Amino acid sequence: QVQLVESGGGLVQPGGSLRLSCAASGSIASIVIMGWYRQAPGKERELVATITSDGIANYVFSVKGRFTISRDNAKNNVSLQMNSLKPEDTAVYYCNAKTWRDSYWGQGTQVTVSS
Repeated sequence: QVQLVESGGGLVQPGGSLRLSCAASGSIASIVIMGWYRQAPGKERELVATITSDGIANYVFSVKGRFTISRDNAKNNVSLQMNSLKPEDTAVYYCNAKTWRDSYWGQGTQVTVSS
């Protein structure tokens, strides 16, 4: 079992920045890849960014150049630095951890981009 706890969401104006963090606990040695997903009202949950234990990152096209995912294996933490935020980035952001067998989710943190 893996437990994930997100923090760092909030309200920000367009063009602003936020940093999300996710702390993992439990069977962390079994984690293969970690990532962030988001779900806007009335839409399906979508992938935002993922990062492997070797630090290889991937991003959805809409956030490339604006968001940066990072992982601290020693602290069992994954972060998402979000810059140049747009209203369309508004969503609940979820941390995800995948092992070879299972997928685990955090409780989600709200990000609202509005003036």
